[in-house]
Amino acid sequence: MAERETTPPATVWSRPERGARGPAPERSRYEITAAALALADAEGLAAVSMRALAQRLGTGPASLYRYVGSRDELLDLMADAVAGELDLSAAPSGDWLGDLVGLALQSRAAHARHPWLAELNDRRGEVLGPHAIDYLDHALAILVPAPGTSQQKLEAIGLLGGLATLFARREPPASADDPPAQAAHLAAVAAEGRHPHLLAALMTAGPPPVAGPAERDALFERLLRRLLPAMLS
Repeated sequence: MAERETTPPATVWSRPERGARGPAPERSRYEITAAALALADAEGLAAVSMRALAQRLGTGPASLYRYVGSRDELLDLMADAVAGELDLSAAPSGDWLGDLVGLALQSRAAHARHPWLAELNDRRGEVLGPHAIDYLDHALAILVPAPGTSQQKLEAIGLLGGLATLFARREPPASADDPPAQAAHLAAVAAEGRHPHLLAALMTAGPPPVAGPAERDALFERLLRRLLPAMLS
């Protein structure tokens, strides 16, 4: 039986940036995507619509559809643009764990710059743009000397993105309760005696450290250094 041919799914990158017919182009996908990123950074992902973006660019929504077929395609372009912010220029050093942790810290920093990215990752499918594919290939190059199968390595790379998204969600907003107050509340609940395991853990752990940006980065790195070798063993 002949092998079934597979056709890659159509994406915004599988078409020319703009059709050959019609008036000379006034915009570019890069310009449109940059404006969408600025809009999301300023007002959140929900504010990003073709109409709002057209207003920001001083044009009509219909003109944007010459470059981007839908809002979903715009979101794909935005996600890939953020992937393009990561510096992939350094060759793998041979220390696969250190290099991969460094890549993950870059990804986490991108989430911090763009707080809406975690929500966007939830809403998108498995569409990978050119920058995301470059990231994937670079991560696999880092993992060449690492143990584990190709499947395990792909799963480990997926873990990096998942943890970056998780930590982005855990970034405390400016209006969040004071962490010591949260810890005091938890200690008071544990002291009631209905949660003995929690009480024992809190007594053993001692007072929680102040969780500033540096401490959250350190926790992120510690988790990666524990989890990644286990995944690739």
